[in-house]
This record gives sequence, C-alpha cells and structure tokens, in this order.
Amino acid sequence: MAMIFAGGHISGGHYNPAVTLGVWIRGACSALEAGFYLVAQVIGAIVAALAAGFLLGHGSSPATSTVTAAQVMLAEALGTFALVYTVLNVATAPATSGNSFYGLAIGFTVFAQAVAVGKISGGAFNPAVAIGVAVLGLANGANLWIYWLSEFAGAGVAALVFLAVNQEKPHEPSVASHDRAQDQTNQPVRAV
Repeated sequence: MAMIFAGGHISGGHYNPAVTLGVWIRGACSALEAGFYLVAQVIGAIVAALAAGFLLGHGSSPATSTVTAAQVMLAEALGTFALVYTVLNVATAPATSGNSFYGLAIGFTVFAQAVAVGKISGGAFNPAVAIGVAVLGLANGANLWIYWLSEFAGAGVAALVFLAVNQEKPHEPSVASHDRAQDQTNQPVRAV
C-alpha cells in the first residue's frame, strides 16, 4: 500500500502487469508505455526474488496442494478482477481525479482478496509476483501459465466492465493521467 502512494505520482504506481493491461485497455497508457512497464515489472520481480533468496534463503521445494488448476485460475481471475476494477475506478476515472485515498482502496482490495482466496491460489493477483515466487522455488515454474492466463483474463474483463459502466471511449486519456502530466510540467526548475 505504501509503495502505491510512493510511486503513484511518478508512474501511476504500475507494479503489476495485470493492472497495466487493464490501464492500457482503458486507454490511460499507450501500448509502448505498457510494454516498458511490463518489462520493468518482470525484471523487478526477478531482482526482488533474487534479493529475498539471498537474504532469507530459497524455498526448499514447491508446496504440494490438493487444489485444482481450475480452482487456482478462478481464484486468481476473481482476485485480479477486483484489484484492477478498483485501480481503474479510484486511480484513472475522471470522477475520482485528485483523490488521496486510492492507495488505501487498492491496498485493502489486495488484502481482502488475499484473505478470501489466498489459501486456494496463494493470492498473487500479479503475474510479476508469480514469477518471483517461482524464482524463489516456492512454486513450480511450469505452472506460471495458470497465473498469467487467469490474471490477464481477470484484468481484461475488469477493464471492459469499467468501460461499459463508465461509458468512456477506450482511448480517451483519463483526467488523472492528465493531472499527473500537468503537475509534472508545472514543477519549478531547480538550479543545480
């Protein structure tokens, strides 16, 4: 939650490829920006996993589970849907432009979904987190497709529902994006 507030004014708080997909479908960032965010998110996940592995030790082996791939996919799709739908509504919708609560709403959405379905899927709701968990050896890397498919599907559906409910044009920039850009251009230049 803190990192959303810390980086929100810089990049929009793009820490999650599924959220980036939803923001791109919504039209609040370009395909090029989304691509750069995706690459940075995956690199960040790998570096974080390597740092955590060095500091805390790697996991011994992937945990065995009795849940099915279908259960994991539904849990991740629903959790990611809730997250992306929340992000789009509190951080990109014109009606919530300039709010200061978006980080709390997003953070509590992740918390609520982790409590609701964390025992089923691990509660990643973020393809980059799934990569990090696999790099640490806590999950089977061969199963990453389950997370990526379900999380991107949940994000895509959330963006489409957002567009349907808000009746916005798909490629109309958000007021929040415009405000962020305006704030950056109005910053005084500091002498070095």
